[in-house]
Amino acid sequence: MTLLETTVGGLVTANPVWVGSSELTMTLGGLIACVDAGAGAVVAKSVNESAAARRQLDIADYAFVSGTGRVRPAGAARRGDGLLNRSGLAQVDLDDWLAVLAAAVGHGAPRGRPVIGSITLADPVAAARIGRLMAGVVPAVELNVGAPHGREAPAVRRLTEADAVHDAVRVVRDAVDAPLFVKLPGQASDVVALARAARSAGADAVGLVGRYPGFLPDLDGGAILGSWGAWGSPACLPMSLYWVSKARTALGPGVPLVGTNGARTATDVLRFLASGARAVEVVTALWTGGPAVLAELVAGVDAYLRQRATIRGGGLEEFVGSALAGAREYADVPPMRSPAWLPYTARWSRSSGR
Repeated sequence: MTLLETTVGGLVTANPVWVGSSELTMTLGGLIACVDAGAGAVVAKSVNESAAARRQLDIADYAFVSGTGRVRPAGAARRGDGLLNRSGLAQVDLDDWLAVLAAAVGHGAPRGRPVIGSITLADPVAAARIGRLMAGVVPAVELNVGAPHGREAPAVRRLTEADAVHDAVRVVRDAVDAPLFVKLPGQASDVVALARAARSAGADAVGLVGRYPGFLPDLDGGAILGSWGAWGSPACLPMSLYWVSKARTALGPGVPLVGTNGARTATDVLRFLASGARAVEVVTALWTGGPAVLAELVAGVDAYLRQRATIRGGGLEEFVGSALAGAREYADVPPMRSPAWLPYTARWSRSSGR
């Protein structure tokens, strides 16, 4: 095993930097480009049985938003921008798509870089049928039950209750003879409960978390995109890491987790790993920097882990979840010697003349 090789739900990949499902992985050329750029694994664009979900792609739109709120079109996006978008599923017949997946798998497998099929849930029975066929050509299947567009587009579903997640995953699990990864929403009352439900229904790994519903006025009487959309950004990183770390703590190291939503740099990837993820999916970083970003991320993770190994020993396996050893529940945090808020209120009092 190499320093960066990781196993997630029985799937062995060259490194933990994965590419998530998006328009960038909707063609054979896009899938191959991600493999060749160094991704540990590549998740293909999602499909399902719904013609309406495919038509939704006809109104896809993308706005990139800087940390200061400046809105840029796709061609002017910069590293670190957030992405607000409207999207749909791949517009392709299933048989044709299976052929594309088979070709991509054939390219990635000899390089240790598997290509994973993806289904965005609409009807569980239909998803099971697609999953059964997909498992015949890909080494693993991702089932997305947390699509951020699910609140706006009835052709996809966004499950936020544990019972619903369990029932849907069980139907698909019974049909899919391959590792099954379940991707969950970030906006739910208890994402850990959803992760536990997915696992109890047979998920081999759990993805945390999908992007959030979003809305951004343009202040001229309209809205960016002209509608609601889905939002992901570097600012989402601590929110995503909250659920990854909580799921790792609750479910234990035996449940493989895949992190997503917020990773733009090698440091971001490392923070996902330290929080308990065994792999990290990136998407927006590729929108803003192209496939070459993958080599940068992999090199950064590799350099850090090598340096760490010379000081502490161990490798990726020991690093995953390492941040949790120093994390306490609120009730276990000892009182601060000097309250952290004290200098802030003192400074405010001086500035206000009190």
